[in-house]
Order: sequence, then C-alpha cells, then structure tokens
Amino acid sequence: MRLKRLYIITITALLLAACSTTKLIPDGEQLYTGMKSTEFVGKKEYASTATGKSAIEEVTYALDCAPNGSLLGSSRWRALPIGLWWYNAFRNSESMLGKWLFNTFATDPVLISDVNPELRAEVATEVLKYYGYFNGKATAETITGKKNAKTAKVKYTVTLNEPYMYDSIAYCGFPAPADSIIRATWNRRLVKSGEQFNAALMEEERTRLSKLFRNNGYYYFQPGSITYLADSVNTPGKISMRIQPAANLPKRTLQQWKFGRINIRIPQNSSAGGNRAAESDTLSRRNFSYIFTGKKPPVKIGALLRNIQIRTGQLYSNDKQQEAFKRLSQMNIFSNINFALAPRGESDTLDLNITAQLDKPYDFSFELNATSKSNDQIGPGSKISLAKKNVFRGGEMLKFTLKGSYEWQTDKNVTGRSSVINSWEIGGDVALSFPRLFFPIVHRRYLRVPSTTSLRLHANVMNRSGFFRMVRAGGDATYKIFSHSTTTHTVIPFRLTYDMLLSTTAKFDSIAKSNRSIENSFRDQFIPAMQYTYLYDNTNTYHRNKTSIEVSVTQAGNITSLLFYAFGKGFNTKNKNIFGNPYAQFVKATAEMRQLWKIDRNQYIATRILAGAIHSYGNSEYAPYSEQFYIGGANSLRAFTIRSIGPGSFRPDGKNRYSYLDETGTLKLEMNVEYRFRIIQDLHGAVFVDAGNIWLMKEDPERPGGEIKADTFAKQIALNTGFGIRYDLEFLVLRLDFGLGLHAPYETKRKGYFNLSPFKDGFAWHFAIGYPF
Repeated sequence: MRLKRLYIITITALLLAACSTTKLIPDGEQLYTGMKSTEFVGKKEYASTATGKSAIEEVTYALDCAPNGSLLGSSRWRALPIGLWWYNAFRNSESMLGKWLFNTFATDPVLISDVNPELRAEVATEVLKYYGYFNGKATAETITGKKNAKTAKVKYTVTLNEPYMYDSIAYCGFPAPADSIIRATWNRRLVKSGEQFNAALMEEERTRLSKLFRNNGYYYFQPGSITYLADSVNTPGKISMRIQPAANLPKRTLQQWKFGRINIRIPQNSSAGGNRAAESDTLSRRNFSYIFTGKKPPVKIGALLRNIQIRTGQLYSNDKQQEAFKRLSQMNIFSNINFALAPRGESDTLDLNITAQLDKPYDFSFELNATSKSNDQIGPGSKISLAKKNVFRGGEMLKFTLKGSYEWQTDKNVTGRSSVINSWEIGGDVALSFPRLFFPIVHRRYLRVPSTTSLRLHANVMNRSGFFRMVRAGGDATYKIFSHSTTTHTVIPFRLTYDMLLSTTAKFDSIAKSNRSIENSFRDQFIPAMQYTYLYDNTNTYHRNKTSIEVSVTQAGNITSLLFYAFGKGFNTKNKNIFGNPYAQFVKATAEMRQLWKIDRNQYIATRILAGAIHSYGNSEYAPYSEQFYIGGANSLRAFTIRSIGPGSFRPDGKNRYSYLDETGTLKLEMNVEYRFRIIQDLHGAVFVDAGNIWLMKEDPERPGGEIKADTFAKQIALNTGFGIRYDLEFLVLRLDFGLGLHAPYETKRKGYFNLSPFKDGFAWHFAIGYPF
C-alpha cells in the first residue's frame, strides 16, 4: 500500500508540475524554449566556398544552445521536459524522499539570461571575421511566447556580406636556407592569392612552415616564430599579406643545427631484482656511447643502432627524431623512453641523449569470457598467454598461448538429452617475433625499413558433439613491412596447415556421402600456401574522413605442384600426395574498403564493401572448407544468423540440424552502411542497412540455385535494416544490434521483393564488443 501511495503522489506531483513549467521562474526572467531557425542573409556564393561552409558550421556551433527537454541535443526541437517537471514538483520539498527525487532527476531550468543571446551573437560576429567576413554581423532577437510571457525563443540573423580576399602574399625576412626551403615547397602553401581570407588556414600555414623548418635543421623553430602583417586599407575588400619571422627572435631560432653525438643509457631494471649497486659499463664507438648496468648489454648495440636512424652530421630533423622514438617503442621492451637534445658549447651541434627503461621481462595474461553466438550456441571460453620479452637481447619476443572454449546448443527445438549438441575447442600456439626482417638474403639497407618477422607453430582440436572431431595444425612465417605510417605490407612466404578428421559420426558420414563438396572439403589434406596483403589505413591520422583498404591474395599448392612437375608429374595432374595425403591447390583473393565520413563531432556515416573469390584447380576439385566464404552474424548481415544465407538462392532442409554445412561459397559480396550518432554522453545509436550473399563459381547439383548468374544476381542479394545502441567506454565498446530482414534470396511464404516479415521471420539481435566495421 505504501508503494502504491508513493506512486500516486509522485505521478500527481509530476502532472501538476507539467501544467506549468514556469511557476518557479523568477520575476524578470524567461524560460528558454529553443531557437528559431537561424537566418543567413547574403548572396549564396558568399557561403558556397569551402571557407564559407566552415564559417557557417562554426557560427552555428557558437549560437547553438539546447533547451530543457532537448531532442537528441537539438537547439530547435524539444521532447518532454521531464527533468524540468521534477524540478518544479520537488524544488521546495522538505521531505527526504522529495529531496532525493529532486537531486536525482531534476534539471535546472535554462533561462534566457543563461543563454545570453547578445554575447553569443558577438562571438558569432568574431567568428565571421575569422573567416574573412569583416563586414559580417550576427544579431539576436528574443521572441516572447504567445501563450506564456515567461517563455521565450531566440532568433538569430547572420549577415555575411562579401568576404575579403587575399591580394598579394609575400614571404619576407627569412634566412637564405629557410627561404630556399619555402621556394622548394611553393606548391604546397595553404594561403594563396585570390582566395578568401581564412585565419584557420593561416594558422595551418604557420604550422606547416614550422614543421618544414624543424625537419631541415631549425630545431628551435616553433609556429609562434612566424608572424603575419595584413593590410586591408589600400584596396577595399582585398588584403595584402606579409609572412615573416617574429620580431626579436633569439639567434638560435634562425640557425640550422646538426645532430652530434648519440648517447643512450639503459639503467638497471629494479623489477628484475639483482644487485642494485652494480656498476655501469660503457660501450663507445666513434660518435655513439652506450651506457648500461651489468656484465653485458641488456640490448644488443646493433639492435639499437638499427632502430635509431640518426647519424652524426645530419641536419636536425624532427621527423627523424620521432621515427627513432617510434621504432624504439615498437621493440616493445621499454616501459619508458626519453629523448633530450643539448647544444654542444658554441657550435651548431646538438647531442642526443636517450634514456630507456627496460620493461618487465615477462607478460602474463588471462582472459575469461562468455559468448552468445548467432548459431544458437552459448558458452564460456578462456585464453592464457605467457610472453618472454627480449629473448636474444634484440627485442625478440617468445609467446605461448593456450585457449579453449565450450559451447552448448540453446535452440528451443532441442528436445531430449540425446539431441543436445555440446561442442568444445582447445588449441595453442607458440610464436617467436623479431622487430626486423629476419631473412638471410635481405640486404642491410632494407633492414632500415620498420618491419617485423614472426615464426609460429599452432594446433587446434575442434569437437562438434554428434558430428565430428577435427584437428588443424601448422606453421607459418610472416613478414610485416611498415613502408609508411598508413601503409603495411604483409608477406607470408610459407604457411603449411594440415587438416585431419580424427573421428566422425554416422550422421556426418551420411551427409558427406550425399554431398560431394562437403566430403572433399573435409578430407584430410595439407594446405601449403603463400599470401600477400596490402593495407592502407589512415584511422590514426588527422584526416577528417577515415579510409581503410585491405587487399589480400593467397595461393596454395602451386610451388608444391612445380616441385612435382620437376620430378615428371604434370602441373595439373590430380591426386598428388604429400606423406600419403593430398594437398590443396587454389587461389584466393579478397578486398575490403571501409570509409568513415564525419558529419560533425556527434554524427558519422560508416560504409564497408567486401568482395572475395576462391578458385580451386589442379590437385583440388573443391577448396578446403576452412577457406570458403560464409555470411551473416553480428558483423555481417545482422538480420540473419551466421551461415544461414546462400549460396545464391539455395536453402537447405530446415529439419536437418547440420544443414549449415552447405551454406558456404566460393564467391562473396557484402555491403554495409551505418549512420552513427550520439544519444547522450557515452551512449550512441546507429541505424544500418546490410546487403550481400555468397555464391558458387561452379555448379553443384546438391545445391541448386547456388551458382552465380547474371539474370538472378540482383534477386539473390539478401537485404536487411536495423538499429542498435552502443556504450563507449573509450577502451571498449559494448554493442547491441537489432536486425530486421527485408529480403531473403530464397523463396518464402510472402510474395514480392520484401518477402520477410521483419519482426516475425527476419528478426535477430546480437550482443557484441566493438564496432562491426
């Protein structure tokens, strides 16, 4: 009864408060209820330039102010001002409950005096000047509510007027070497005659010049070392600009400096224990000193010099300094690295002093997780890793990993103990990585390119209860070459994998016998392969829009077939074996492009297109099952579970629990578009559309409709839409997506293109970690 009474009191109080949202507004004040649409006055061409668009965006940001009950942070649209209702209902409450409700749910009213429209208009006017609209102006008008004089909206009018343009631009007063640098990069300048005045670009030009000078010897040069002199009097609407060094700069600022001696010090790692009073030793070369503690260097001197690409006598370069810092950090053996440059006497030489603290020698990690998969299986999994850093004192890492998982079927159709499907996987690997190219015939000069080498052995046992038990084991050598901060080349010259079925059930055998492609793709076989992957990714750069392009080509069995050919067997001869087992022969190519467009700081549009194809030949009629494509799931078509679509319009017998084995293909196309927006603080939302399918490049009588054909291609593209919510913890993103099917590539009970009832036949939800792409 008490809870019911409390509920009635609270609802009554809120209803009374809702009747008047201004009853507690002080005299002489007005409740701000939002903005009218801002009016921009002036010719369209004044705002059509890139600078004009930036000016309007910044002006809009300066004027925006959300009212109580704002709809998704909008300054114009309001939902129910619930927080204000709580404020009015319990502002003067003396009870403990009332005070708690007020402190928990109430929102202070946003008043016109809080908004301060006149001040915002003045700020907007200054923003206009910043972008060249020196005769522009922003004004504010407060419009009192017709029904309630204690409420008011704000209407802003922004007059652009004709912007000022650059007339002449001169770079004056720089030393001869600096002037030569400017002339050599003349086409890269950001401020040009005939363009609209833009103070933001001027700041960027100042930063560009500073970076340019600092990479050509001017160590002490900063953006503030450059000043602008503008004359807007001589020619109306035109600005004559002089870009020159600031007055009274110290002599050293306009002086070029060279790298001198390099001194690196690695103190004793206290976490490693031992005698803290151990004496330091020094290894010296002509212009290099290495100071360390202990009987032998903790890091080989060659490994340090290989990563510090700085030589005595070179002009100082900030990029070279940053590259050296980056490469030492990528060795992954130091917990802290400090670079310090010191002038040597009265000369033009800077000695580089590096202090690097060794990290702990061992890394141990343990992960425990529970997963819910779209194939109706849930279960726990764990992963244990142990890594030894700096194994051979050259930044190498030896890592052991053991992982396992257990899953059980949750499908409501599972009846009886005998039909429950339990599955488990257990596996491990050992990997040795080097922070360089580790290859005997590689020339020394190529070792200077940032790169890594990894040698790995792995084994994994997969058990599908009531189905099969399979082992996959192998090894590979992987080389990664970081040719640019945005570009990575991955080369796997050798990868050998062996797939072997340990045991099968009668059910699996019957399926395999009735489907030749499954029987062949699950056979015991070797997969000797080579792979090359190109990756371009500017995600970690300052580009407004982010782009990622990954192209990968894998070939298997060709080198092996050439060896057989050398011993008299034809290149395309079938049934060739290694140690009594056949080997796979195929070529596989995949390409993926991701694009993230930034609308503003709270809105993004993310897109992805992915295509792949695999063709088996020679010693293989069918590609290995593990190499084939599938589609669906939390990161793909989100209205369909994983391996539940395709190939083509083929749909296996729904009564067969193992029918998903058929739903793989040799050709894949997938497209995704997602609109992402902030709801409130760290809570984000998304609306998405996914499309795609898999197909067969060869006709398969057991899977009718699976082959790709031009006349049925469009109809066989599965389509879904959906929405989701994401909670961004900065280091982790929790995601919940709801997919709604629109079109299935197979026949359903509904006619027409939209052949799925979204909330009945085409609904799926996925809880996942991270963004889908």
